[in-house]
Amino acid sequence: MNENKTIGVEVAYALPHRQAIVEVRVVVGTTALEAAQQSGIADGFGGIDLDNAKLGIFGKVVAPGQALRDGDRVEIYRPLIADPKEVRKARAARAKERRAQEKAG
Repeated sequence: MNENKTIGVEVAYALPHRQAIVEVRVVVGTTALEAAQQSGIADGFGGIDLDNAKLGIFGKVVAPGQALRDGDRVEIYRPLIADPKEVRKARAARAKERRAQEKAG
């Protein structure tokens, strides 16, 4: 029944200095992962592992099997380089050390 009806979605991926948004028409019932695969966006960026990448729709992480709605934007998220909690802890420790040195100096 739905195999002939299509919807328009976008697939987005970004690096620090380069990004791409690909518009794609998919059949109703297409999942976030399927849309990412069908978009061909991985061909333009080496190293995207779509099968293991986190995906989102408009900034909210979703399961790869999430069915899409007309107008959705599937976002492919890059893996984190550093754990944000560890980065904050290290920054706080450096600030504490600086304050201690200023007091002593």
